[in-house]
Amino acid sequence: MASQQHGDISKRQYLCLRLAALASLLFLGACVTPPPAPTSSQLTQVPTAPAAVLPPVSTAEQDSMRAWVVQQDRLYRVAAPMLVNNTELCRGNARSLLGFTAKNRYSYSSDFADAAQKMFGLEERLQVMDVLPGSGAAKAGIKRGDILLTAEEKPLPQGEDAERKAATVLGPLVSTLSSVRLSVLRGGQALTMSVPLTRACGFSIELGNTDVAAAYNDGRRMLITRGMLSFVRSDQELAYVLAREMAHNALGHAQKMKMSAAAGSVIDNLIRMHPDKATMRGTSGVKPMPQELDIAADKLALYLTARGGYGIDNAPVFWKRLAFDYPPSVANGYTALHPATIARLNMIDTTIVAIHQKQAAGKVLMP
Repeated sequence: MASQQHGDISKRQYLCLRLAALASLLFLGACVTPPPAPTSSQLTQVPTAPAAVLPPVSTAEQDSMRAWVVQQDRLYRVAAPMLVNNTELCRGNARSLLGFTAKNRYSYSSDFADAAQKMFGLEERLQVMDVLPGSGAAKAGIKRGDILLTAEEKPLPQGEDAERKAATVLGPLVSTLSSVRLSVLRGGQALTMSVPLTRACGFSIELGNTDVAAAYNDGRRMLITRGMLSFVRSDQELAYVLAREMAHNALGHAQKMKMSAAAGSVIDNLIRMHPDKATMRGTSGVKPMPQELDIAADKLALYLTARGGYGIDNAPVFWKRLAFDYPPSVANGYTALHPATIARLNMIDTTIVAIHQKQAAGKVLMP
């Protein structure tokens, strides 16, 4: 896999890292207090994300940058149906959102602004960079590359600090409307679309710059490492990992263990251009997850996965393989932070049976 071919990345490559990670918030616009959760859920087919629009590549450096973008896109594509279809199970973290991210050339430091403009066509105006599959933005026809012009006929800011200023325009609209009328420029033509707000689990997703197969959460973010992306054999297996991090966040485990700061520091480190390897010895201050919390996360994660449209029957095989290849002795490996493998597998087996019984009976999938 491409992620195995590069370790520390160059400063120029780091542009791609942050451009790919720009979707870490997933949505442009202010979050609002979520309304009461609906009484039932509608399971949907896993949506297909739009193909990444990337610049032509020729050099090894560009190939590495392209690989990073593709990996970040994959994280969001796989996570999307679970984020959209599980608001009932992450009520404290459910948000009403527009369903896309946007940046301009000033979204990055001066070192990266010219490269951002050259590689991605970024300019003074905000440009859509990622659209959440299955969101209102996707259904309304918002596409990557659209340049934002107005929201409810109010001009959207340009130039420096445009993202923050745009939030001040969009915030009141998102808090009072069920949909927002946006005008965008596409291929030189102005288009106007009504974008329904999307309720989704408001967790951001980061790609970690290390070859160790690991994952972290700090209550609001999830980080999946390049090593984990190399380890998983399918999107379904990646969904298992993402769902467990979602479950830990939804259940507030980082807060209960008073580990939000420690886990957040690890995430901040691993998204850097050159992670500080000295801080990644041992468990980096992150305590191993207690058995009772880990099995609670396994139970919820399987429901998140099934409601997202993914199969769950292969979960035991995947977690056994991960525990075998990355035993607790591997510092910062997944099993070192989640050592209760036997108890976890027992909970997984029990939960799979319960989910299948509910599916057969046509019941709503709730733990």
